[in-house]
Amino acid sequence: MGEHMPDSAHRSLRSHAAAFAVWYLRAATVINLLGAVSVSFGSDLKRHNAGDFFTPHLVAAGFTGALFAAVLAVTMRRRKRAAWILNLCLGVLVLLLYSAVMAAFPEFRAHAFNWLSYALTALFVAALLAGRRSFHAKGDRANPRLALAVALAGLVLATAVATLLVTVTNHSPAEHRSDLGGRMMYAVARLVFIAGTGDRVEGVDIPDWVGVLINVMAALLLLLVLLAAFRSRRATEPMGARDEEQLRALLDRHGERDSLGYFATRRDKSVIWSPSGKAAVTYRVAGGVSLASADPLGDPEAWPGAIDAWLTECADHAWVPAVIGASETAGTVYTRHGLSALELGDEAVVETAEFTLEGRAMRNVRQAYNRVLRAGYTARIRRHADIPAAEMTDLTRHADQWRDSTSERGFSMALGRLGDPSDGQCVMVECRDSEGTLRALLSFVPWGRHGLSLDLMRRDREAENGLMEFCVLELIQRACEVDTTRISLNFAMFRSVFERGARLGAGPVLRLWRSLLAFFSRWWQIESLYRANAKYRPVWEPRFVLFAKSSELPRIGLACARAEGFLELPVPSRWGR
Repeated sequence: MGEHMPDSAHRSLRSHAAAFAVWYLRAATVINLLGAVSVSFGSDLKRHNAGDFFTPHLVAAGFTGALFAAVLAVTMRRRKRAAWILNLCLGVLVLLLYSAVMAAFPEFRAHAFNWLSYALTALFVAALLAGRRSFHAKGDRANPRLALAVALAGLVLATAVATLLVTVTNHSPAEHRSDLGGRMMYAVARLVFIAGTGDRVEGVDIPDWVGVLINVMAALLLLLVLLAAFRSRRATEPMGARDEEQLRALLDRHGERDSLGYFATRRDKSVIWSPSGKAAVTYRVAGGVSLASADPLGDPEAWPGAIDAWLTECADHAWVPAVIGASETAGTVYTRHGLSALELGDEAVVETAEFTLEGRAMRNVRQAYNRVLRAGYTARIRRHADIPAAEMTDLTRHADQWRDSTSERGFSMALGRLGDPSDGQCVMVECRDSEGTLRALLSFVPWGRHGLSLDLMRRDREAENGLMEFCVLELIQRACEVDTTRISLNFAMFRSVFERGARLGAGPVLRLWRSLLAFFSRWWQIESLYRANAKYRPVWEPRFVLFAKSSELPRIGLACARAEGFLELPVPSRWGR
């Protein structure tokens, strides 16, 4: 045991040193904010730096200084190597400057405050050196070039705008007014150094609000440069043909476990394997969040190895780990690896052998089904492999025409490649009217050997209402034609809230939560999806989102919206995801 104590002590020292560096930057952020909002405190800080005093590294009054320290604190907390390098370079330069000033000027050595500032700066640099191995997260290799491009382009644009503002608002007498070059130099100085006032520059006399606006532009430019410099690395290359082949082999052996397992073969996902190769986690990186989809694939005994490998990769690249749509079984395994679970909603699963249209509870569904049937609509059910290529092309064309968005949506519960030859075991349900015209289609992916999971639903908006219900009921009642015993339908977010909130005796908090969800359902169809699934009286299987820190949930939510196709950011592709 004693042989391992030195390594343990070193790890503890590194951890505490890294934590101190982060908290130093957080403290600097708070102090800078206080200096910005408090006139007297801010004046004291500025007076100290202008006289025979100097403040600790990165401590100066102003929102820009607070922003700079805050970004460094966040990136250091994520253990990014690039942030450590920048902090070390700046810290060493400041420490050398302070050392030279203290050595050359006795009046600076005479003040205890300067010794305190010097000691805190030296302690910060020492903490960086002691904790250097803790900052191992890699950034994208293109970050330096991107940061330089953003800095140059942003500076040119901001200089042009600032020069125009100075020109328009300059109140100096015409005979003493600065020329264009002078006004441009003033704008550049104000942008770069966040300094410079009209009364200190000959020929420039601008209102205070113009100076503030230029400072805001400078702060925004600084933020953009830092974000570009510390951007997390984009995902590794999406899975290749060999990866997909191995995933399909795992699905053949263990595909019965998870209805969403087949969606792991989406080709925009990356895959990471357990050391034994018997399990894998598939994921996609969006906005610095690594989104793992549903359960790991493969042997549950090998899941921990795949999860460890995925979490290690997240740490190596400063990605926020998150799992979307995990089952209760997988969620339990993920929580053993330090993640927290939050119920996201429920999956509707219909057991075909137990389903019936009889009874009062199914009256409305039965009537809708019979109405469509009487109108002459028919359904055809086939495996994709049994559909001729020309027919599949036509079905795909109709599906694209009926799509309600410009691009395919989906990530965790959608395949996104209708008609691909590799998906021959998928099942297509086609609905045609009395004249034989195609009016709706549904596609299901395999769920093990005897199950199906809904992938895609499309319909002609001008056709009879109830076509989707008709198609689903036809598939349920004729499931034996495709050797199916269970069917997974749409996912219902917050299903339990709608169900429990409508019950007698529901509390005020639950009722309020239900009312809020009903309000937002006007745009996102949260309640309508629940009711569309509930009419089949399915078995509800809970699904969970797994996360490391609750403070990262908003970021995870945005990443999910991007991955699922509900949020498109106007960012050039070279910036990465």
